[in-house]
Amino acid sequence: MTRRRHVLHLDEKPAAADVARIVAGLRAFNERQTKRPLNMRKFSVYVRDGDGEIAGGLVGVTYWDWLYIDYLWLGEGLRRRGWGRRLLREAERVCRECGCRAVWLDTFSFQAPGFYRRMGYTDFGRMDEHPSGHARHFLWKRLARRQAKRTPARRR
Repeated sequence: MTRRRHVLHLDEKPAAADVARIVAGLRAFNERQTKRPLNMRKFSVYVRDGDGEIAGGLVGVTYWDWLYIDYLWLGEGLRRRGWGRRLLREAERVCRECGCRAVWLDTFSFQAPGFYRRMGYTDFGRMDEHPSGHARHFLWKRLARRQAKRTPARRR
């Protein structure tokens, strides 16, 4: 029998396959622990200009029954004109239809924590001095369940 010797190895430019091995191992562990498939789905919602160029957008990922908003960005000319609200509402609509029950995200104090609060998100954490002189905010929002269409009761 050969004894395996383990060593640490730092890789500042990890190969995609090496990163994929770590991610696959963690996901498999998580699915075994929860006894539920991750059902991960990545998607984007874009704002395009008249030439079809991306002027802003949102990138999200759903897993289990939550949406994580990874990125939301708008070019300078689109800010404070309702586009962020439209992007967020569209992502929430899509996820509600997929069965998601809540959304979470993080943002920095110099980005948009006030915007998310106005959109109904609640703080659940904060890291001060990340980066120095600023804070990182963690927010979440429960999504209302889609109401099944009801047919009016018949009168006798």
